[in-house]
This record gives sequence, structure tokens and C-alpha cells, in this order.
Amino acid sequence: MPDLFDESQFSHEPLAARMRPRTLDEYIGQDHIVGKGRLLRRAIAADQLTSVIFYGPPGTGKTTLARVIANHTQSNFITLNAVLTGVADIRKSISEAETQKNMYSRKTILFVDEVHRWNKSQQDALLPWVENGTIILIGATTENPFFEVNKALVSRSRVFQLKPLTKDDLMHAAHQALDDTERGYGHWKVQFEEGALEHLVETANGDARSLLNALELAVETTPEKWNPSATPPVPSYGSTIYISRETAEESIQKKVVLYDRDGDYHYDIISAFIKSLRGRDPDAACYWLARMVKAGEDPDFIFRRMLISACEDTGLADPHAIEVVESCAAAFDRVGMPEGRYFLAHAALYLATAPKSNSSMAFFDALHSVEQEDADVPNHLKDSSRDAEGFGHGAGYMYPHAYRDHWVAQQYLPDALVGKVFYNPSDQGYENKIKSEVLSRRELQISAILENQGISGAKVNPVSQWWMDEHFNLPAQKEENLTFSPADGTKNAVLDRADRSWKARLDSNRAQTLLQIRNDMEETAGILRHHRSLIWNADDALLLFDITRKAPEGLTCGLCRTKNGFDTLIQYSKTLAELDKPQLALIEPDNSTLFFSKNSFLKSSRSFGDIVFDRIFFRDIISSVEDIQNFAEAIDKTFSETENPNRDIAFGQDDTLNKDTPALLSKNAQIILSQRIPCAGQHISELLLEQKKYDEQTVQILNKMEKAESDFFSNPANPLFNWNEETAAKVFAKHSLACSYKSTVITEKRRISENEINRWFNTTESSYGAAVAHEIGAQNAAKVAELLKAAAKDTLFSWKTRNVIFKITKA
Repeated sequence: MPDLFDESQFSHEPLAARMRPRTLDEYIGQDHIVGKGRLLRRAIAADQLTSVIFYGPPGTGKTTLARVIANHTQSNFITLNAVLTGVADIRKSISEAETQKNMYSRKTILFVDEVHRWNKSQQDALLPWVENGTIILIGATTENPFFEVNKALVSRSRVFQLKPLTKDDLMHAAHQALDDTERGYGHWKVQFEEGALEHLVETANGDARSLLNALELAVETTPEKWNPSATPPVPSYGSTIYISRETAEESIQKKVVLYDRDGDYHYDIISAFIKSLRGRDPDAACYWLARMVKAGEDPDFIFRRMLISACEDTGLADPHAIEVVESCAAAFDRVGMPEGRYFLAHAALYLATAPKSNSSMAFFDALHSVEQEDADVPNHLKDSSRDAEGFGHGAGYMYPHAYRDHWVAQQYLPDALVGKVFYNPSDQGYENKIKSEVLSRRELQISAILENQGISGAKVNPVSQWWMDEHFNLPAQKEENLTFSPADGTKNAVLDRADRSWKARLDSNRAQTLLQIRNDMEETAGILRHHRSLIWNADDALLLFDITRKAPEGLTCGLCRTKNGFDTLIQYSKTLAELDKPQLALIEPDNSTLFFSKNSFLKSSRSFGDIVFDRIFFRDIISSVEDIQNFAEAIDKTFSETENPNRDIAFGQDDTLNKDTPALLSKNAQIILSQRIPCAGQHISELLLEQKKYDEQTVQILNKMEKAESDFFSNPANPLFNWNEETAAKVFAKHSLACSYKSTVITEKRRISENEINRWFNTTESSYGAAVAHEIGAQNAAKVAELLKAAAKDTLFSWKTRNVIFKITKA
């Protein structure tokens, strides 16, 4: 087999082949996979790769990434193309791998391009050798591996989904080729007419290979002669090559519609179309219909899905809907293309503007009851979301029938087309009836998208149990998971043991309270499997191991305040594999008297080298407005570094950080802060009044004490209590930080000791005790203390505090 990575014809290769990245630093895009700190990057750098599958559309860098791995590894590297090879080639590769293992103790990495093209027997032939470690597999596929690759192979591999490159990525790739003197066009002055290069990038559709092929054609066909191997080169070094807009348009004549009638895009686009019909968005319905027609989708398939939608979603709210779609389908059969597109559009627009009812779901509720009674339900009747566990597709979709008026404001068009209007209802007949409603919904929808929040109405309509079972059993993330690892029982056992260890140090309710806070923080953060997270004050292990579990293809780092906490966490994680361990460091001490030190954070957060974080977690770091100010300044500074990595970020008299210091946060990073609000502390008078009925005089004393406590906790002169979540939000806003927050009252079952009571009511050493005694008198304060001591002997109090979860991003 010829090596896919053979460079013997380097100078004669196409530009896209010549410009293939050779190292991770040259690799463009796919930050969620090979960004600094990500699992795959660390595995490649450490030469500790396990079997992986790269999945994504053409031109996204699957083969290139395999080539980079080949350049980094010390292992024996074999390449096969599944289109050109069979079982005999697999056996030959296995034989070579066994020889390398037995004679040289050397691992073998087998790269298989288009791995989905192998049939089941070919994939099965490879499985035992992957399982016993003789071969480390790297598979590349344009098809969803959860559908097209042997399930046994997938279960033993990490899956990484590559996405189309962004316009910024493509522009970077173009300039890299234009500036490279060794492999690209750095020896010539290539100039573009305004908009010419942008046109190439725009129409490349996220495909770097397509862009570089077009760039090569534009550059090498513009001069009268092109022979860089000639002596002297033609054209000569240093000469100017001018690329006009017309030349660029000829080089990449039309945008390719990304669509595969047998692959994921087929199912994803028809899904977007049907959801747009259901959501009554005629603009999006037109767009997705056009995508399918342009790509050559079978009109019978589109009409069949619209017939289903006419009953499933429009239903009896408009019984004529099915007649309209059926008539359009029959008319299409008589007329054909291209005029038949009118009938497709007519049916789609009718459904997208029709009223909605899902009363036909009654049948499926009945079927659900039958399924509950019959244990022998065939598998094909069960949930068809086969890759929900891996990629979480569909999570976050709001089902319109569950909301008031069977409609909810949400985005149906792609991000780049939000606000685009394709359909304007006329003022004639049926359209006149729906015009105002269509325009009103459109305005609400755009408003909700711009404000990044859904419509305020709560779910009010009954949703069938059948639909809930089929669609709502998905991960909570709204963002797509782009990586997947098979379950690792050993790793999970270690993490479970670590989790139990810190819980065991607390009484059960204390652990339950902390778990509620942890769940709230992680839910707000929306942790994805490839995220890199930094946890400040990680000593108590509340977040460290759970986030390590939730982001197996990312990285979790913890900063500990104490050496004892650091050593304990090291002990917990020592049995994990090197690449699975959270990274730990100590917080650098600071002379500041503040509860939160800006300088300490800015220095300590760099303890992990050039790792860039997607999430940073803080808990209970604020004790005063000054702390809020310091925290806001520190976060603002870290976001500023991300926006302008060359900015000089030195602070104070310390020049430790400078313009060469790498950014700490990724582009879409979030700061998650959990903070208890002291001014909303538990009132002792309330605790006592909840216990039993007292005589009238005692009740009067406790009511008077309640006023004293309210005044004490709202005293503007006390720095501990003169702030709350609204104060913090205003400070963040002044530093150009966007902030949303959610307040929760946490009830903790708590015993109160006699020593605590004596300390609280001490009028000389406790400001609280002095304030209460001043308001109700020393004698009455002593009486209240005795009542509390009596109650504390046999009472587990419900101690309430207000906890706030902040999500902070760059405004």
C-alpha cells in the first residue's frame, strides 16, 4: 500500500496537500478537540494515544490530524484507505503490528481513512487486535460512527466530532498559504481586489481543501505562465499577482450545498424543516425546503414527511391541511420539475402558517399503555435517538405544543440568517386572516432571540407521555457534545470513591446542601465533555471530581488554598491514569487583607502553563463590596487578554505578567460564581417562632427581636451586610461584564450547640448580641438565649440561607 502521507512528490502536490499542518501548532480550527489543555492534545503530546474516531464533513482536518499524530508519535504508524483495502491488508497490518510489539515492544497506530466503507466482517477482523492492545486505531469517517461503524469498535474508542471551519479559520489558512515561502506563495506578492479573498472564504463552506484548491487555481492561472521550478522561476520571485473578484468567482464557481441523502445532513435538515413547520416559521420552512431541493432530495420523501406533519402537528385544528398537501403531491406528480417546486412551496407554507393541534397523539397514549403491559415490545418501537448519549443531538429544543397557544419563541433559522424574511403574507383571503398573527410571532421570535431568552409563558398544555418518552430523555446541554468516550469502569470507581470520601467528612444534610449547590453551578455552566475547567479553592473536592467525570475529553484543574487540601486531593487521584487526573496547584499567597485577592488570582491561575479555560468556578469568595470590586477587575482583565492577547497586562508594581503571557480564557468562556448572601442570613427569632406556641409576652419579645435582626442584617454601615446579588451585578456591569444570576433559598438541617448560642448572645464580643440586647433589653435577650438552648437539646433546626449562582461573561 502506498503511504497516504508520502511526501516524495511534495513540490508537485496540490496546494492543499503541501499546506497540510505538520504540528499541532500549525493545525487550524477544531479548538474543542486540540485546543490547549484538551485531552487529545495532551495525549498526542505525551504519545499516550488510545483508539479514536474522527467524524466530520470533508475538508475539516480528519486526515490532517492523523498526519500530525504520525509526526508526533514514536509508535509504528500504518495507514490504510478503506476504499482501496480489504481483509488481506488488515491481516498484513496486524502481522506487522505483532512483530513490532513482540520484537521491539513498540506500539502500532493504524490509521484507517473512510473507515465506514469497510463492511462488518472487515471491521470485525480488526476488533480483537484493538481490544488486546496490539493496534491503536485512528478511524476517519464522514458518516456518523454511531450508525455506520461497528458498535464494538465505537465502544472501545473515543469519538471526536470535527465541525466545518469558521470564516476566521479559513482566512487564517488562506494567509498561511500566501505567506509561506517553503510550501505556499510567500515568494510572490499576491494581491486581491476588495472582496475577492472574502468571496473564496465565504463560498468554501467551511472546507479548507475547497478554499486552498480555489486559491491555487486563482494564483497559478492569473500569470501568463506558471512554472516555479524553472530557473529563473516563472513568474519571477517578488512579482505581483493580482487576483480580481471575477477571477475569484471563476476559481470557486458556486457554493456547494452540504447535504448527503444517506447521511446525517439528510436527517438533520429534514428535522429542521419539520420543526420549522411545527413552530409556524414560514421563513425557516422555505429555507430548509430550498436546501433540500437544491441538494436533489427526493420530492416524494418531502411530501411524505409533510403529510405526516399535517396530521401530527396541524391535525384537527385545520382538517384541510392534509387535503392541501395531498393535492400538492398529486399535482407535483402530474407536472414534475422544475414547476413542481411551486407545489412543494405551497404545501410547506400552508403547513407553516396553519393553526396547530396534537390531539392525534391520543392514539400513541393508548399505544403507550399497551407497551407498559407487554414486556415483549420489539426494539424497533423503542427510542430511536441512537446517538443521544454520545452527541446529545436535539437537546434544548422547546416543543411548541407544551406552551401556551401551542407556540414558543425560539430560533429555527441558522445563526447567520436570524431575522431573514422569506415569506410575507398578502392581504387576500386566508392569508389576510393569518397575516397579523404571522408578523406578531415573527417580532416576538426575533425579540426573544436577541434577548437570549425564551417566551415568558410556562408550559400549560398537556404533552403526551409517548412524546415525552421519545424526545425528552436527552442530556440537558443545549450545545452539541462534540466528543465521546466509552465508559471507563476503573476511572469511575476511583472518582466515586473520591466523591464518597469528602461526603463522609460531613453530616448527611450538609453533604446534601453542598450537592444542591454543585448541581446548580454545573447546570448553569452547561458543562460539555470537551470543556477545560478551573476550580478556585478546590480543597473540599465538591466540584473537582464530578467535573472531571463530566468532561473526560477536556481538562479539570484545581487551585487549593492549603497544602493539606492539595495533598488530600493528590491522594484521591493517584490511582487515575495520567491523562485522566485533574491537575492541581497551590494558590500563591498574597499580602492583601481582602477576602479575594486580584493579584493572587491573576498569578495562581497561570499555574497550569498555557492552558486556556472554558469555565472557571468560584464559591463563596465575597465578604464585602471591595471584594466584589477586586473580583470584577480580575475577571475583566482576563477577558481583556482573550480579546487582545498582545495587550500588556502587567498590574501594580509586579511585572510577572506581560504582553507575552497567554490568555487564560477561551473565546466563549464563562465564570460561574456561587455565593451565599450574608444579609439574607437566618433570623433566630424566626427559628424559635417555628418551634411552638409561646405566651403572648414571649411572642411580643420575639417580634421585637425580629425587627432588631432585620435592622442588623440591613445595616448600610456594616460592610458584611451592605451588599447583595443586585449590588454585585451592578459592579460587574460597570466593568463591561454581562451577568445573569439565580437566587435559591437553601434549607440545611442543623443542630445548634450551647457554645454557639453563648457566642451569639455575648453583648461585648458579638455585634449581633449587642444589637439584639439594645433593641429588646439585656434581660429579654438572656431569656431568648435560654429558650434557644432548651429547644436545641432535641431539635434539628431548618436553617435557611440565600445562595446565588452568577454566570458572568464578557458583555
